[in-house]
Amino acid sequence: MSALSRLGRRPSVRPAQIVSAVGLETAVGVTAVVLFALVALAAPLLAPYDPHAFSGKPLERPSPAHPLGTNDAGQDILSELIYGTRISLAVGLGAALGTVALGLLVGAIAGYAGGPLDALLMRLVDVMLTLPRLPLLILLAAFLGSGLAQTMAIISLLFWPVTARVIRAQVQSQRQRGYVKMARNFGAGPAYVLRRHILPAIAPLIAFGLVTAAGRAVAMEAGLAFLGLGDPTAKSWGLMMRFALNLPGLLLTDRWLWWLLPPGLLITLLVLALTYLGMGLEERLQPSLRRR
Repeated sequence: MSALSRLGRRPSVRPAQIVSAVGLETAVGVTAVVLFALVALAAPLLAPYDPHAFSGKPLERPSPAHPLGTNDAGQDILSELIYGTRISLAVGLGAALGTVALGLLVGAIAGYAGGPLDALLMRLVDVMLTLPRLPLLILLAAFLGSGLAQTMAIISLLFWPVTARVIRAQVQSQRQRGYVKMARNFGAGPAYVLRRHILPAIAPLIAFGLVTAAGRAVAMEAGLAFLGLGDPTAKSWGLMMRFALNLPGLLLTDRWLWWLLPPGLLITLLVLALTYLGMGLEERLQPSLRRR
């Protein structure tokens, strides 16, 4: 082979080199989240039945027609699991966006303004952090009602203070940078400085907040549905577990293996995937955490 042809060839990149470059946690998290997203997008093609349709007899055992059997209403459990991916990802994304948006708004204003406004907003954050989560969750669910939009709003209203505190600290740090001070001295307003200089600098932190908030939201949605505070018409994994445990004597038979266990495993896997993705992002944000 000539030297020219060797120069023209692109160097091959091995999967191990890609994993080493992005980190094992990030690679595992991204792969798993992408798989869940593909299942959610292709749910009508993957699900053998409409999850709301009575496609079989109640409590059928796993068979070729129903790989995971049917529930007590005769609905296909595998189809419910596949469509439940849509609910978990939608609530996770929507609640994460709401959490980060509220936290970013309060934290950016407090960190940039300083003074009495900063003190007032931080006292509000402190009050929110001291309130007991479970009674407040039940109160908000009773006040706002059931539904996916309400579930996203409840999770966002409960968890934005932590994000606001982190964002405030980063904005305060960025505000003291030389180029930010120079922009302010040249007459740049707060909105311009935040949009042009500070927000791009903390963009990786915002991405990390979105991932961690999404993982928390997936677990919270499952918990709300399990407690009967979620949307009763949505085929979510938490609601499947609630209906399964409502069956008398479920754990005395093997029905829990194909009705209760699968949604619990999927919730765990999705939360772990988002956790691994968050760990990978955290290592990129804080180089001191990288393993040597």
